[in-house]
Amino acid sequence: MRYDLVIFDNDGVLVDSEPLSNRLLAAYLTELGHPTTYEDSLRDYMGAAMHRVHDVIGERTGRRLPADFDDVFHARVFAAFERELEPVPGAVGVLEKLAVDGVPYCVASSGSHERIRVGHRKTGLDRWFDDGRIFSSQDVGRGKPAPDLFLYAAERMGVAPGRCVVVEDSPLGVQAAVAAGMDVYGFTAMTPGERLAGATGLFADMGELVDLLAR
Repeated sequence: MRYDLVIFDNDGVLVDSEPLSNRLLAAYLTELGHPTTYEDSLRDYMGAAMHRVHDVIGERTGRRLPADFDDVFHARVFAAFERELEPVPGAVGVLEKLAVDGVPYCVASSGSHERIRVGHRKTGLDRWFDDGRIFSSQDVGRGKPAPDLFLYAAERMGVAPGRCVVVEDSPLGVQAAVAAGMDVYGFTAMTPGERLAGATGLFADMGELVDLLAR
């Protein structure tokens, strides 16, 4: 392995949550009078922290979302996770390989700590991530595409940014990793490769990742 730390995004990379959460987000925004399709949600919000939803709606409409927007949305998402959430195919195999090889890894997600933990418990990924390996946009002032979260994760894990590699599936995440001075591999299972411009490399199947990281 040519890196000293592998930093995983969570939603869409470890847990297959993007279809669920973006479908619910589009429906909730539409319900509140901000017509949004599933495709709109993927384009505008995939990989972003919740403050981006508030910022975008405010900029476009001049209106504020309800004070309880985040709480209501997360309640709907967590209920859907309990019913439907699965790990991304191949993710467990990658984690097993990193653990066997002794390669440090962590997760750095735009989602809240609660969202990360709910998803990991439901999918069984919690066995791979103790508290010291979990970092959220809640821990820093700015979420992706700012580099803050990835730099914070690297600092906490004791690894220089140039020795880290990020695994991402969103344009905002790729931008954040590049801004942090890290290599980044873009997962194209849901996002067309052309939208992940700047990535060090692209892959469509999680089974390809270990070989990519070793090259």
